[in-house]
Amino acid sequence: MMMSRGYTRLASSMFTMVSPRFFSTAATRGVLSNDMVKAPAVGLGVRCRSSMAAIGVGDKEQEKKQAVGGGGGSAKDDKEIVSYWGLDPTKVSKEDGSPWKWTCFRPWDTYRADLSIDLKKHHAPVTVLDKMAYWTVKSLRWPTDLFFQRRYGCRAMMLETVAAVPGMVGGMLLHCKSLRRFEHSGGWIKALLEEAENERMHLMTFMEVSDPRWYERALVFAVQGVFFNAYFLGYIISPKFAHRVVGYLEEEAIHSYTEFLKELDNGNIENVPAPPIAIDYWRLSPNSTLRDVVLAVRADEAHHRDVNHFASDIHYQGRQLKEAPAPLGYH
Repeated sequence: MMMSRGYTRLASSMFTMVSPRFFSTAATRGVLSNDMVKAPAVGLGVRCRSSMAAIGVGDKEQEKKQAVGGGGGSAKDDKEIVSYWGLDPTKVSKEDGSPWKWTCFRPWDTYRADLSIDLKKHHAPVTVLDKMAYWTVKSLRWPTDLFFQRRYGCRAMMLETVAAVPGMVGGMLLHCKSLRRFEHSGGWIKALLEEAENERMHLMTFMEVSDPRWYERALVFAVQGVFFNAYFLGYIISPKFAHRVVGYLEEEAIHSYTEFLKELDNGNIENVPAPPIAIDYWRLSPNSTLRDVVLAVRADEAHHRDVNHFASDIHYQGRQLKEAPAPLGYH
């Protein structure tokens, strides 16, 4: 009994002397770094080394995140996306070496609008389908004139939200047809998607010079929903009718932008400087104005008019679009 108490006191005193050295935080770090990692023991050594490797990988990941998004950087740096997949954004420059700031289009997507195109071309409706397409478009103009009146900036925005739909619908349906039939499209899928993208860029441009009201934004939802489904069904039933409708829509667009130019020339609408996005997209001069932008957009609409009337004519001749090379890059 006495010996047991003696051993207990001895063990207690030894624990008190040793514990400050071996059970403090600093001492534990020293033991892990110097003794345990270098220990040749198989079982414990492998476990410790694997744990330390995991800690090292975690530290590297943390340092990477801090280098990208932290470390006292700007607010923009804090919003950088860190991804495991390593898809870093490509760095693009202009011809003069200055950085390219647009992500919605690239320098190779830009072009100079062909302003020499004939704006007075018109397809005279002859067949029943042509007359249906013509009067369908004419009937849509009356409520548009009543709603927007002479607010051509907002009118252009509304027009582009509709005009960007047919190319996407037609391209999508041709894409599915090409997959089903294991055949090429003759380039028409790309041509129609180019048209849709070009119309969308018109919208992005006019957003810089016009601020639509809340009910106009709500109207876009309604019109786009109705028009998308109507055009989808129309293209499935009769592609020649669908393309003819778009051809007449583009003729009306040319008329609307001509009226827009008249208002600018008469001083009823301020001829503000061209938005930077328009200057880069159409390769306009730095001192260009809104009038130059409208001229470029009107020329685009004339080209879309030609493409869609041409597509309708192909179908009227009993041919498929793939039998005629698509006018790729036709601006």
